Amino acid sequence: MLHVLYLVHDLSDPAVRRRVIMMQAGGATVTLAGFTRSSAPVEQIAGVVPVDLGKTSDGRFAQRLAAVARAALTLGSSLKGVVRPDVIIGRNLEMLALANRAKALFATNVPIVYECLDIHRLLLRRDLTGKAFRFVERTLGSNAQLLITSSPAFVRQYFAPFGQMNLPVELVENKVLELVEPEMRATGSSPAAGEPWKIGWFGALRCRRSLELLSAFSRKMEGRVEIVLRGRPAYTEFDDFDRFVADEPFMQFHGAYANPEDLQKIYDEVHFSWAIDFYEAGQNSSWLLPNRLYEGCRYGSVPIAMQDTETSLFLRARDIGYSIAEPSVKALAGLFDTIDAERYESAREKVKAQERETWVFDQNNCRALVERLGRLTQSYGQGTILQVAA
Repeated sequence: MLHVLYLVHDLSDPAVRRRVIMMQAGGATVTLAGFTRSSAPVEQIAGVVPVDLGKTSDGRFAQRLAAVARAALTLGSSLKGVVRPDVIIGRNLEMLALANRAKALFATNVPIVYECLDIHRLLLRRDLTGKAFRFVERTLGSNAQLLITSSPAFVRQYFAPFGQMNLPVELVENKVLELVEPEMRATGSSPAAGEPWKIGWFGALRCRRSLELLSAFSRKMEGRVEIVLRGRPAYTEFDDFDRFVADEPFMQFHGAYANPEDLQKIYDEVHFSWAIDFYEAGQNSSWLLPNRLYEGCRYGSVPIAMQDTETSLFLRARDIGYSIAEPSVKALAGLFDTIDAERYESAREKVKAQERETWVFDQNNCRALVERLGRLTQSYGQGTILQVAA
């Protein structure tokens, strides 16, 4: 059975739990180690008791670097008793550094996988700071054997043009983990006469511009459109998220949810999913394919995207959803002026008509991922790297 050492930057991130379950479902055993950003300690994830490497803070990059440096010095004692892994995965750049350190500690040819699901803005700077960070990434990545990423645009817009890494790429999109196909199907429908349309913005809530735009838009529509928020707000990105939402007449925040357990319920309660992020507009936010895209579409919610982003290209290729030309109240109001029950049901049926595999990562996909990781151990021992199409 393949043994994976998974090093993560935030043990409290729900996406970490999903990835651990995916590898377990594929037949791997997982040793998990990482930092936490939650106020409470993370005692277990999918039955795995993690190795706690310390606490870091969202948005405080210098503090995170210092924490990584401390963890590197004590990693030997932190991993004491851990059986030699077959593969080490570092989830983002800081954990790639620790993956290199762990490989040295195990003193063996353990292949490293770099899992990069966001391109940090520091890596895209054209000044000496950006060049320094890219140099560090190239240096650390020279010991890796595989790059896992979630959007082809990350390769197309960053890794290839910047010449960062000459690695095989495994595209693992942010699909809904569905090990058993649910018996129920999406039950949502157009609102009854006099009831509002509802837009759901779920997941990692970190975009102040989206919050302000949805606030102004819902006020403009005077109750004809309501905004439903769920997930984990990045409080460092907002002046006072809770008060802001509490003061909004047509906006509600319902807290965190379990993924994938709660997805059907929460998406059945809305008509549209907000698949827009301006957090790093023109860069990472324009290139990613967010979790909420797959989650919403899996359960029949019609996505709203921003034109000229990877998400809008994804939707256009499948002739589904809506894209707005500019991030303005006028553009959103113009879109909703054209939507009635008949047009909405037509848009929703197009989403529901897509193949399940478009939105879902199932048991077979889990096995294929673990098999892909397993082949690294074989090829690495032979001094070769298998090429995988992105």
